[in-house]
Amino acid sequence: MPKKLLLLIAAGALTFPALAADQPQIGSFGFDEAGMDRSVAPGDDFYLYANGAWGRTTAIPADKASYGSFEMLDDLSRERTRGILEAAKADPGSKIGVAYATFLDTNTIESKGLTPIQPWLDKIRTLKSKAGYAVLVAEADRAGIGGPVGAGVGQDNKNPELYVVSLRQAGLGMPDRDYYLSADPKLRETKAAYQAHLARVLTLAGEKDADVRAAAIVAHETEVAKVSWTRIDSRDADKTYNKTTVAALAQTSPGFDFAAYLKGIGTPVDTVIVAQPSAIAGIARLIAAAPLGVLKDQLLVRSLDGYAAVLPRAFDQEQFAFFGTALSGVPQQQDRWKRGVAFASGALADDVSKIYVAKYFPPETKAAADQLVRNIIAAMNARIDKLAWMAPETKAQAHAKLAAFTPKIGYPSQWKDYAALRIVPGDAFGNRWRANEWQHAFSTDKLGKPIYRWEWGMTPMTINAYANFGMVEIVFPAAILQPPFFDPHADPAVNYGGIGAVIGHELSHHFDDQGAKYDSHGRLTSWWTPQDVASFKALTGKLAAEYDAYEPLPGMHVKGALTLGENMADLAGLTIAYDAYRKALGGKPAPVIDGLSGDQRFYLGWAQVWRRNYREADLRQRLLTDPHSPSAQRVWIVRNLAPWYDAYKPAPTTRLYLAPEQRVLVW
Repeated sequence: MPKKLLLLIAAGALTFPALAADQPQIGSFGFDEAGMDRSVAPGDDFYLYANGAWGRTTAIPADKASYGSFEMLDDLSRERTRGILEAAKADPGSKIGVAYATFLDTNTIESKGLTPIQPWLDKIRTLKSKAGYAVLVAEADRAGIGGPVGAGVGQDNKNPELYVVSLRQAGLGMPDRDYYLSADPKLRETKAAYQAHLARVLTLAGEKDADVRAAAIVAHETEVAKVSWTRIDSRDADKTYNKTTVAALAQTSPGFDFAAYLKGIGTPVDTVIVAQPSAIAGIARLIAAAPLGVLKDQLLVRSLDGYAAVLPRAFDQEQFAFFGTALSGVPQQQDRWKRGVAFASGALADDVSKIYVAKYFPPETKAAADQLVRNIIAAMNARIDKLAWMAPETKAQAHAKLAAFTPKIGYPSQWKDYAALRIVPGDAFGNRWRANEWQHAFSTDKLGKPIYRWEWGMTPMTINAYANFGMVEIVFPAAILQPPFFDPHADPAVNYGGIGAVIGHELSHHFDDQGAKYDSHGRLTSWWTPQDVASFKALTGKLAAEYDAYEPLPGMHVKGALTLGENMADLAGLTIAYDAYRKALGGKPAPVIDGLSGDQRFYLGWAQVWRRNYREADLRQRLLTDPHSPSAQRVWIVRNLAPWYDAYKPAPTTRLYLAPEQRVLVW
């Protein structure tokens, strides 16, 4: 891969090299024209215009809930990681090799039956009093088994130089409260399947009266769902910052021994941040009212489901039958090696990552991505200056926030040390248990220490990116810096519409309806004028209403308030990336390629990265739980952008057309 070409594209050179010397991986200029459906007018459905033929001819693999650009790259990343782990298997001293090989050894797992987990199950069964319940829940928490509440160690949003313990609502076995409370026939069907699943797990574990006990678990969780906050309220940074003493929490939320729980998970603190106070109080009240047997049964099933992959096949199959097939519509479980890759690269993430980066992420790619990020930040700075609705003093602080950014590209600057983690040949269950405990201890050990600013929340093998408000950073793992997101040999318009818009998306998250609440130090505080806030909310309200109108499944709409942050980031990211692309042209016209202008190719680059086909059950779950809109609706954000109208000239009668006064442009 020639370094010169990489840097030319990333820096936005004034002239573009010919494509003949180094062909892009996709199509003639980086976009798959064969996947288009030119019979669809761009103004009627720009997603189908760009991706319709691909959608019709691309089947979802039997082991996937959905399939698209992200999943295709994930398959590549997994195959590469498999190669690393297969090579490591030959070394008996390699932790990653032993972890992978032991997970694959299903004969040994089967021969052991429930013996490895039996001491833990017995501990649950022999609990005699609720007085010991919080301590037992804490032990489960350390092993990665979900309980009635969740806890974590992270930055204090209002004092980001300190780590703090946060408490959040939990206690549901299904993904969202609506699965318990909705009258939707499909969701009621899923709830019935969940209850049947619980009964089967209890039966497999040798328990009696499984049907009655499963019904009692579901009845209890339904009451928990009633007191749980919605996902819309739970994403509000102000509403979820509630600092309190543990002593006060005991007074406001009697029924659960929070002090014993916090001590048990290794965080014996005096003060915590409670995310959903009324839900935590309601859950504690329900624990006090529930029969001890129901609470124990719930923990039994959570344990068996959580460790099903390293237990006898009957448990593994049952866990997949509900969570894979009934809940997400996936007909076939992943091959064992794929799940082995996920386990080893999760348990020993950095040990695998170091090898992956050395093999598959050359310095030239990192340098190119670094430069592209700088271009996008510069475009955001220029965009802020043009805002008519933002006060000058707020603009000054917005510029300061951009100047404080830490972009992280490819991989972390420091690796975790797994010396204390024991990986034992032939002990798949123990390896998973100890790995979960190690990760938990790594997290709780942060208390009282300086912030780990080097730490990443994703591995370099992950096909994703994220924004961290408290760290004032944007993070792009190595594996996403590949086609269709980024190709050093592709047309710059496609690169800017792809990875450029994704970079802009993550950058602008720091200025979305929640990210904008954090200042240049990562502190949750008010730094906008009241008029700025009012103007901003008026614009974001229009965007939420726009998305509320979309109905991807009959009777199920996109939740505009839930997806607002991501939709705003799409809108801003595409706007900023377009500015950066135009600046890269240096005032010269972009070449016409295959009859498509540079601006047309820019928006096709955006549409291509969101290609995805969904199974119905998966799409339904996403509409309830995912803060991201479905792929088609993400592409439709273009209907708010004047340059898209100039590029494609949609008629006012087309479905996506919005009159200029109806278009939403925040940044």
